[in-house]
Amino acid sequence: MGSTGRSAVTGTAGTGGETGAGGENRAGLVYGVASYAIWGLVPLYWPLLKPASPGEILAHRMVWSFAFVGLALLTLRRWGWMKELLADPRKLGLLTIAATVITVNWGLYIWSVNNGHVVEASLGYFINPLVTIALGVLVLKERLRPAQWAAVGIGFAAVLVLAIGYGRPPWISLVLAFSFAVYGLLKKQVNIGGLESLAAETAVLFLPALGYLVFLGSRSELAFGTEGAGHMALLVSTGIVTAVPLVCFGAAAIRLPLSTLGLLQYLAPTFQFLLGVAYFHEAMPPERWAGFSLVWLALTLLTWDALRTARRSRAAVVRAAESAAERLAEEAATATAPVREPRG
Repeated sequence: MGSTGRSAVTGTAGTGGETGAGGENRAGLVYGVASYAIWGLVPLYWPLLKPASPGEILAHRMVWSFAFVGLALLTLRRWGWMKELLADPRKLGLLTIAATVITVNWGLYIWSVNNGHVVEASLGYFINPLVTIALGVLVLKERLRPAQWAAVGIGFAAVLVLAIGYGRPPWISLVLAFSFAVYGLLKKQVNIGGLESLAAETAVLFLPALGYLVFLGSRSELAFGTEGAGHMALLVSTGIVTAVPLVCFGAAAIRLPLSTLGLLQYLAPTFQFLLGVAYFHEAMPPERWAGFSLVWLALTLLTWDALRTARRSRAAVVRAAESAAERLAEEAATATAPVREPRG
């Protein structure tokens, strides 16, 4: 932004500023793709942690995420937020609920991947934007545009088609979608940074998770330490696998427009879906393809509406700026116009 002022003086400064902005956008795109690619490819990681149970994997994820994020914050010396958080019981309560909700999400996702439900899990994250919109209406009393209503309606029809196809409601998809949407809603209310939020949530869950690992160890049911050093390293790495995409996402969020970030969010469930079909060879009967097609139609409509709205908003801002500039120019011209004295 500082280079804009310099461009009026020298012809090259503006070019440098534009190059800098383009570089920031490219860097943001790399960070964004990296974060969603890691989230999308993580189904390849969880099976490597067997024979650890999903409960043990989840507990390790909590414990080692807390250790990794705590080390990162210690290195960055970012501790000021803790005093503010501890002094606000409401925020602390919301973060505790958020930690509980994300525990359900993470635990079910790990179980789904390790039990042959990768495609159904991916559906949950495809549905998530539609559930988020529905929660916005029900909880925040937001008003939807016609295209958004249509997308939600198509999404509801997709769930019905999939329920008929599965012979039951796609409960894995629905729990994942609703838990992550509720988690996002809670995080919106708390409004603290990604690393700080993860540190607070895993701090809340650290003792219960550690206690569960001790309990498993007392019953000789702990896989950690019984499958060799490589398996131990993989379990410890759950903290890195959790924190790194979050850091990349935070770096992308400050560099990219929300419209671009919104499009990138579909990368993760797309990768998961492709892995489920092509790598894990999960069944995709015609009725499941029909349900997924309806979901993709709803997301296409939602994305088109978001891009159109963003374009209109930018155009309105430009028109307002041009109108204000014209008024200022007219006022300046009036103020500097010479005053004619009457002739006597």
